[in-house]
Amino acid sequence: MNESELIHKAQNGNKKALAQLVKAYEQTIYNFAFKICRDKNKAEHIMQETFYSMVKSLHQFDGKSKLSTWLYRIVSNHCLMLARKMKNRPFVSLEDDDGLFENKYAADWSTLPYKNTENEELKEILDYAINKLSPEYRMIFLLRDVEGLSTEETAQATDLSVPAVKSRLHRARAFLRKELNEAFQR
Repeated sequence: MNESELIHKAQNGNKKALAQLVKAYEQTIYNFAFKICRDKNKAEHIMQETFYSMVKSLHQFDGKSKLSTWLYRIVSNHCLMLARKMKNRPFVSLEDDDGLFENKYAADWSTLPYKNTENEELKEILDYAINKLSPEYRMIFLLRDVEGLSTEETAQATDLSVPAVKSRLHRARAFLRKELNEAFQR
């Protein structure tokens, strides 16, 4: 059964179809939530809230976008709400062992021991710089540059216009470039 058939059945109350959709997207949703809030408990909470919202609102999904784009939007909204609630507390933990750029994003430098140290230093610098981005800019950066969504999909996922996405992405990248340049000149 293809995804559109599953969605249609789930919209009509088929619990097995709904369970299949949740199963198909649970890892994607968790990974994206974790990349934004960088805390396992918060990511699990956001994943649960996302699927609760999906169950409540699936009848509103019109199929004009991909289901994944619609779910990214829900995750984004929940993450931003959490960030607003926790405005006076740090949103991202730099002490987490799990980094933003996991094995699929990093080269395998295991044969060169000094490269592992350099890779860890670079990861820490990147994590620190990404942490300094506001949640709104971090969200755009992660959707475009980490998750690989198109500008249009990112706009749909965040309920922003395409020019707004481009502007925020440009500003986020410029900020990260500046932060990395400063870190390497120290």
